Amino acid sequence: MRQLFAVILNLSLVFLPVVPSLGHAQAEHAELEGKARGPFEVRLAESVMVPMRDGTRLSTDLYFPVGAGDKLPTILFRDPYNKNRGRETSGESVRSTEDTYFYASHGFVVAKQDSRGKHESEGIYSPPHGHEATDGYDTVDWIAKQSWSNSQVGTGGCSYPGETQMLQAPLMNPHLTAMIPQAAGGPVGAASGKYNYWAGFRGGVLDHRAGMTWYASAGIKYSLKPPAGLSDEEVRSIRKFYNPDASDLPDMDWDELIWHLPLVDVMNEAGAPPNDWHKLVTADFGDDWWHDEMGFYDGSENFDVPALHISSFYDLSVDDTAFAFNYFRDRSISQRSADNQFLILAPSEHCAWTEATEATVVGELGMGDSRKDWNKLYLDWYEYWLMGRENGITSMPKVQYYVMGSNEWRSSDVWPLDDIRYTKYFLHSDGDANSRDGDGHLYTRAPESNRSDSFIYDPADPVPSVGGARWLGGARDQATVESRDDVLVYTTPPLDEGVEVTGPISLVLHVSSSAKDTDITAKLVDVHPDGRAYNIQDGILRLRYRDGFTQRVWMQEGEIYEVSIDMSITSQYFAKGHRIRLQVSSSNFPNYERNLNTGGNNYDETSWVVAENTIYHSPENPSHLLLPVIPTAE
Repeated sequence: MRQLFAVILNLSLVFLPVVPSLGHAQAEHAELEGKARGPFEVRLAESVMVPMRDGTRLSTDLYFPVGAGDKLPTILFRDPYNKNRGRETSGESVRSTEDTYFYASHGFVVAKQDSRGKHESEGIYSPPHGHEATDGYDTVDWIAKQSWSNSQVGTGGCSYPGETQMLQAPLMNPHLTAMIPQAAGGPVGAASGKYNYWAGFRGGVLDHRAGMTWYASAGIKYSLKPPAGLSDEEVRSIRKFYNPDASDLPDMDWDELIWHLPLVDVMNEAGAPPNDWHKLVTADFGDDWWHDEMGFYDGSENFDVPALHISSFYDLSVDDTAFAFNYFRDRSISQRSADNQFLILAPSEHCAWTEATEATVVGELGMGDSRKDWNKLYLDWYEYWLMGRENGITSMPKVQYYVMGSNEWRSSDVWPLDDIRYTKYFLHSDGDANSRDGDGHLYTRAPESNRSDSFIYDPADPVPSVGGARWLGGARDQATVESRDDVLVYTTPPLDEGVEVTGPISLVLHVSSSAKDTDITAKLVDVHPDGRAYNIQDGILRLRYRDGFTQRVWMQEGEIYEVSIDMSITSQYFAKGHRIRLQVSSSNFPNYERNLNTGGNNYDETSWVVAENTIYHSPENPSHLLLPVIPTAE
């Protein structure tokens, strides 16, 4: 039996008031990897145990700018990934490549906190978010009451650290002054109507490989940490005797484990430590657990905090980030909050926009020079809101987005853009659109004859994932995918002039199936003149949810249904001579779980049904791709 984590738990949580001492470690200026150092030396108060409302204490490192003043603003970062990462401690010298030192050297106190139940923090972790909303609120409150605080607190971080910000925002702590949530759209949950909880689902389908690997490692409920109830000094004294990251995880062969059935049992098969995978895959989308215990939005939230929302077009929750930008603006209780929501959409994979160069590459495709001075942008944001420094940051455009293909930054006051011309590209064929060698076409004219295309979807042989916003992501050549007969391919003629597509993409299909339930996948592709075909965006829908995600409706064999598939958002310029392509299939694996086609729960099944799926395109069933086209300047 594979060995699990050593678990050190003490459920008798004791409240101990904490006053940070500034004498634990002096820090020289860290190596900041190109970030401009500020004028202040940095002092570290490590492992301060901050009490929550239930008495649980969360270990927090505090970075102080020496000589910056008596009352200072604070930037808070919270996550389950170990607050000590990137930091090397030797005697009285502390160095880090993390942003903690960057901001502290510019006059901010920086608080870096382990999530509840992780590393040095007490309690039990409940992924994906559990207590993150109230723990964030309580930490902000604690900071505001300290003698060194000016009571102004900002938050930051990408991915999970971004989502902790989103979760606490509706609680509207008066000391939460500004946020920079990055790649953090997952918590919008049911509020957007998509039920994309934690970006773990899309169109009712589980984020498969990425979700599995996260839960089996970062998502485990217990980690090696000090027992509850120790004093700050005791916590610090025993840190040298253990490694908070020494997790003793079993070897897990995910190339094999992704195929394991039933899906609900994969963690046992992997020998993974305890986690909440079972609840994740079995909870109905309408279950109160998502909102009441996990904190995801349900549409009733209000906000009162300026926020700089950032994501990227090859990120799994980019459309949720764009939704959050509008949701915060529309649901703000003050004009200050409503007027100070900003959105930036970059051309990169998850949290990777700061890695842009003069020749940015995303996956396999060059995106030009997409650089921004992100460090200055973030610093200006915090200095304005937390220090009151006039630097013009609020005069920047409300929306900044990168047009891939033309490779340029653009700006707008709104998202989606107000000059979109939604254009239908209708599916056409003579009945053989299978693979890129078939006869599938896209035209802006509607079909005039009755045609359809069919393919066989076998869960034992799913279409492999190539590119996208998940595993093996970014823009990648689709040759291997488009060679398969179970992938329908529809392509425009070479474009006589360039076409810019910026905004939300959707696909309306008229479909039938031999199965009670199946999935339909879609992928938007840019075909270069030399034949290389790169994915732009994708989508998926489990057809049992075609009438809404809180009800299940089975298909009748041979009956034709109209379904709409959300394909997220993008900004892509299809240059003259390029072609616009659509892929349609029933699997994109292992980015998304396989539908076993039985109409059962899917998560607890070990057998499957092979489905014959048919896409219709006729005057009565005008299947079409709906693209947000931006008019060219005349």
